[in-house]
Amino acid sequence: MNQESLLKRISELESINDQLLSEIRYLDEILKKIGFEQGLKTLKSAALELMDQDMEE
Repeated sequence: MNQESLLKRISELESINDQLLSEIRYLDEILKKIGFEQGLKTLKSAALELMDQDMEE
């Protein structure tokens, strides 16, 4: 790949990264509003607990 195509790819990846960060922030905000105190972090903990319970049964 030449420098021009690499710069274009970097730009595309930066755009995708910005979109994903926006979505993650929005999801985190929604989760906090519905009762997950720390947003994604709390949701992740709850999901892991549920998985552990299923493994024990």
